[in-house]
Order: sequence, then structure tokens, then C-alpha cells
Amino acid sequence: MPPFLEKLRQSFIGREPLVFAALLAVVLGVWVVVKLSSEIREGEAPAFDARILKALRQPDDPHRLRGPAWVESTVRDVTALGGVVVLALVIGAVCGFLVLMRLHHMMWVVLIATGGAVLINSTLKHAIDRPRPEVVPKLTDVRSESFPSGHSAMSAAVYLTLGGLLAQTVTKRRIKLYFLFVALLLTFLVGCSRVALGVHYPSDVLAGWSTGLAWSLLCWLVARYLQRRGAVEQEVDPGEAVPVTKP
Repeated sequence: MPPFLEKLRQSFIGREPLVFAALLAVVLGVWVVVKLSSEIREGEAPAFDARILKALRQPDDPHRLRGPAWVESTVRDVTALGGVVVLALVIGAVCGFLVLMRLHHMMWVVLIATGGAVLINSTLKHAIDRPRPEVVPKLTDVRSESFPSGHSAMSAAVYLTLGGLLAQTVTKRRIKLYFLFVALLLTFLVGCSRVALGVHYPSDVLAGWSTGLAWSLLCWLVARYLQRRGAVEQEVDPGEAVPVTKP
């Protein structure tokens, strides 16, 4: 390996399998989005799209979800976790916390990750221009294009980025895993709710997850690299004071 590549590998990737796995996940996420985009633009929608949408509705009444009456209201509540208002409140609260803890560089990572996710998702929506599903009645109002799912992409980008960054502020493994588990669970539930409401095809959600995951992992890798160079705050044990650099 040429010396400059070896130096780059040591400084950015190092010898940690987790970082290598993250890079592979980024490549896989981009591949999934490119593959689905190509199929949809050629009019070859995945066969599972319609089947899953129909399977979630009552056989005798497609306007109702399977299960008890409270399921629909629960799904509406869950889908709000990926909406603009809730995500803006979450990001604002987290950024406020980071400012109070004087983790200013980490705050900028969160804001850049969020802004980048919005830009990527909007660009893909306009480029693919896929209509919303007509297989089953929609259970909520929607206006934008269908592919990829904005709720899925933004929840993946925001929650996974926050989970990854918060995991880097602690040293205990169980707390790191807890942050990541909550982020993955929220992302999964939001995506599933969009399909249940009939406003997205499953392939839209899969593309949204892939987009958000790839982008959040890229942000995590950059933050990790900057952290090692001292540009982003280091890990601390819970209860410890965060060291403050005097101007």
C-alpha cells in the first residue's frame, strides 16, 4: 500500500472493525438507493410493494387497518415522530443541551447532518418524481413526491446521528448500545407507520432508511475523525464535567 494511503487509513479508519463496518454500510445504503431508483424510473416497481400495502388493511374494508380500532391512532402518533415539527423540536432540544454543555463542535455536526439530509431527500424526490400509492386509501394527507420517504430518511438521519454522537459522549458500552437501540427503534417504527398509513410504498421507506443511514454514518465517521484530531469533544463518563477550553 502506498505510504500516503497507509497514513490515511491509520488516521481515518485505523484498525477498528466498527469503522470498517460503517463504511461498508454506507456503500450498501447508497447501492440500495441507486438500485431502487433505477428500477422505479424504468417502471419496474418491486413486486412486494402492493402486496404489503394490501396485507395491512382489512380484507372487507381497505379504509381500515388490520387489528383493533386503536391501531390507526397509534400509527398516526408514531408517524409524527418523523414529522418536521417533532424533529425540529428534538434537534432544538439536543442542540440546546450541547450548547449548555459547551459541546459546540458536536452541535454543528448535528445541524450539518440535519441540513444535509433535507437537501439529499429533496433532491431525490424531485429527481425520481414517483407518485404516491393508489393501491389502498391514504389515511393522512400528503402533498410531496413518494420516493424516498421523507419521514423515514429524516428520522434515520436525525435519530441515528444523535444516537451515534451521544454514544460518543460516554465510555460505558451499555449506555452506547442504549442510545443506538433507541435511535434504531424510532427509525424503524416511523418507516413502518408510513406504509401502514398508505402514503408510501415499502420501497420508498427502504430507500429512505438507506439514505438516512448512509448519511448519518458518514456524519458519524467525520465526527469521529474530527474527535480524534481534537476538533470534536471527547468521550466522558456520566457525571464528569466536560472540559472547557478557554478562549
